[in-house]
Amino acid sequence: MNKKETMYNNSENIFSACQECVDTLINGIKRMVPHYHQSITNVQQECLRAYENMFDSSIALQKDCIEKTGISTNIPETTSKIIRYSANEFAKASSIHNQMVLATIDTAQQNIKIFNDSMESFVKMSKNFLRS
Repeated sequence: MNKKETMYNNSENIFSACQECVDTLINGIKRMVPHYHQSITNVQQECLRAYENMFDSSIALQKDCIEKTGISTNIPETTSKIIRYSANEFAKASSIHNQMVLATIDTAQQNIKIFNDSMESFVKMSKNFLRS
């Protein structure tokens, strides 16, 4: 007799068997959440390092090539201002996007909490209805 069969044979009824199954699944998920969180964080950090390295290397390589050819790298002040302005505006837009994503995540979390609270209220109300 395997472990699952033993679990079901020792159960008092279908509800305790279902509860045991749900508890086993939920506990397994709870144990994995920190691992997923760490893995996702590690991937994000590695991607950021890869992008940074790619851009830094690309700029350094282009700079070396241009310097060896003797081509002037000077640009008009207006062009420099446009580049800086564009970078700053992109950074602002990115910051706003990040704030929106975080607000969406917070809203989703609050909606889940509201759903959970509603379920608890529904169960209490149903129990009261059954008692009456």
